[in-house]
Amino acid sequence: MTLPFDALDTWIDAHFDEEVAFLQQLVRVPTDTPPGDNAPHAERTAALLAGFGLVAEAHPVPADTVRAAGLGSITNLIVRRRYGPGPTIALNAHGDVVPPGEGWTHDPYGGEVVDGRLYGRAAAVSKSDFATFTFALRALESLGLPLKGGLELHFTYDEEFGGELGPGWLLAQGLTRPDYVVAAGFSHQVVTAHNGCLQLEVTVHGRAAHAAIPDTGIDALQAAVHILQALYALNEVHRGIRSTVPGIAHPYLNVGRIEGGSNTNVVPGKVVLRLDRRMIPEETPTEVEAAVRRVIAESAAGCPGVTVEVRRLLLAHPLKPLPANRPLVDALRRHAEALFGEPVPEQGTPLYADARLYGEHGIPAVIYGAGPRTLLESNAKRADEHVVLDDLRGATKVVARTLLELLSAT
Repeated sequence: MTLPFDALDTWIDAHFDEEVAFLQQLVRVPTDTPPGDNAPHAERTAALLAGFGLVAEAHPVPADTVRAAGLGSITNLIVRRRYGPGPTIALNAHGDVVPPGEGWTHDPYGGEVVDGRLYGRAAAVSKSDFATFTFALRALESLGLPLKGGLELHFTYDEEFGGELGPGWLLAQGLTRPDYVVAAGFSHQVVTAHNGCLQLEVTVHGRAAHAAIPDTGIDALQAAVHILQALYALNEVHRGIRSTVPGIAHPYLNVGRIEGGSNTNVVPGKVVLRLDRRMIPEETPTEVEAAVRRVIAESAAGCPGVTVEVRRLLLAHPLKPLPANRPLVDALRRHAEALFGEPVPEQGTPLYADARLYGEHGIPAVIYGAGPRTLLESNAKRADEHVVLDDLRGATKVVARTLLELLSAT
């Protein structure tokens, strides 16, 4: 039997203005993280979904757990649709996002549409896929055809801080256990693997002293420079470690924040470094962390009187392709190529995302959703972030077609 993909496309075209308006409403509720006070966005999303006849279960993360993570409030949402015996496919997107920063020429919370682009913080990553996934579900059900299995929407709010209180929390609490996952995308590729990320805070303790009598102190900044040189030297080694996954090159270490000292005429008594070590899928996170800590300890040992504390801020495991993801990968690629008229590769990304949290539970996960040819084109996490509306429309059709193919009971 030939499946009515054209009918899905027609429904999405007829309701696309409604989809754009839905996304605009989501963009207009800020979800800057930090501070991460994101429960109000979940409430607004649930209300909008209710207007479509979709009941969203609200799952608030306990306040003390949220505060311990340095956030304000988190309420994760699950919409469950059960059609019959068969696999459950979950569609996950995150609502939290980094603050807008400087340089915008459009209101970051306006949802303004100009020349076929919708502007706003999280318009591309990943409130756009709240819309993609919601309207793909609605299109699927509009056909009134017999379906098997089930479909879930997972709208979560902790991706920027690692996801453990988003999908990680839902999975740990036993609130969901899908058979497949499509996580929010950010480009035309079907992503099946991504880097992991280790973030450490390194506190170097010396002893402050007046700059006129520096010998009475222990210069924490000088020791920190010694440690930094040792850390940056690792990148020469990293460039020789190549991933076999297309789209992923090699590991990399970045020191993104340095603070310390009290005044210009004082020998610094304390310096704090924050580093980010990206791991390719072939690496083992525990081994990577042990190696970085060893380099820090060995370089600090050459600085008499200095003590160093190392605290882990984040450990995000890489996403590795699971063979069982083939039905998702093959269907998404086939429909994307048909709709966009160009090859759509299967590859990895150097980013890390919530998809890995499903993979860690043995759930085949891929990343696909609304996005441009490359992440850079969308200005994601930069000024004037936007989604091209033709990409949003096309991705909605691709996801809806894939769902029909995998959940059709005929």
